[in-house]
Amino acid sequence: MEPIVLSKARAFAKRVIKAEKYLKTEKREHSMSNQLLRSGTAISALIAEAQYAQSKADFINKMSIALKEANESRNWIILLHDGEYIDDKSYDSIYDDINQLVMMLVSIVRTSKSNS
Repeated sequence: MEPIVLSKARAFAKRVIKAEKYLKTEKREHSMSNQLLRSGTAISALIAEAQYAQSKADFINKMSIALKEANESRNWIILLHDGEYIDDKSYDSIYDDINQLVMMLVSIVRTSKSNS
């Protein structure tokens, strides 16, 4: 059974993949959608890597980078909304997803640092 944070990160990555396709084909937006695709899919990859970290420090490092990627993704989502590439309903939904991931990752990193 995979950790909840990994399940949520993979679900978010799937949403990002679909969003990137929509943004490119329907909105003709390429730059920010590419950035969102990179950062949004990196989160689950880093969490998956962290499961088999070589040490506690390696685990914290990978989860910290996942947190950075999540924060970057949140930034691209805000900019896409502000640029009117995504509507309010879509924004509220995807922003809620990334915000949950950020909060989970913050908690994991903080707890891991305090336990090491």
